[in-house]
Amino acid sequence: MHWFRFAVLVCIVTVLQAGFLANLDIKPDLLLTLLVFFAVYCNTTEAIITSFVLGFAADIIGYAMGPQTISFGLLGTALAYLHRVIAIRKMSYQALTIFLTCFLAGIVVHFLTFLKGRPTCSDMYAVLFWTSLCSAIVGPFLFSPYAWLMRMKINRFC
Repeated sequence: MHWFRFAVLVCIVTVLQAGFLANLDIKPDLLLTLLVFFAVYCNTTEAIITSFVLGFAADIIGYAMGPQTISFGLLGTALAYLHRVIAIRKMSYQALTIFLTCFLAGIVVHFLTFLKGRPTCSDMYAVLFWTSLCSAIVGPFLFSPYAWLMRMKINRFC
């Protein structure tokens, strides 16, 4: 793993998520697609470390500190261990994994934010569904640029 490249990639994706995509009503969660990418293409230890770092980056641009670090860390760890058993290499499997991970992470974040006493929007589950769907559509197409930036070789057709 090239950790300097990882740090640069996280900074770029965080700026894109917070800056350019902030004005859209329904936007993909690029940090979560990055989490699924590293959970699929890295070994277990690296996937767990990257999950917590990506969760921390999501908390920095979020409205409450902590919930996304916890949810990204838990789900990234679960995906890393699940990937030992099930190969998530086809684009359709990756899209389904991104959708489920985004939806579950959103539910965990909503629950943890509720426990902290922060207000949430009334149509939170509708926004969460559309964000998960948009992330699932866009996410697998971003895996090739992520791999190119990280200098990883991925086989898209196994």
